[in-house]
Amino acid sequence: MSTPMSESQIKESLRELDGWRIEGDKLTKDFKFPGFREALAFMVRVGFEAEEQVHHPEIFNVYNNVTIGLATHDAGNKVTAKDVKLAKAIDTLL
Repeated sequence: MSTPMSESQIKESLRELDGWRIEGDKLTKDFKFPGFREALAFMVRVGFEAEEQVHHPEIFNVYNNVTIGLATHDAGNKVTAKDVKLAKAIDTLL
């Protein structure tokens, strides 16, 4: 079982995560692409990375906009180090 991060740990981690924010109990980031194809390709790359890490995000898409939410289910849907790790990996996909 994963351990939820404290508020101060999350704030410290956000310093290393460009554009990510806390929304509710999730790390969240919005992405905008030139069109739907680019957005869809990004979502597929995120899916492959998430599967590799065995940690699956919430992904929402409308046309060229993608919003990703990260929380760890076995930590009561709170933010853990697993979420920070996946957020960093997602940012490298851009």
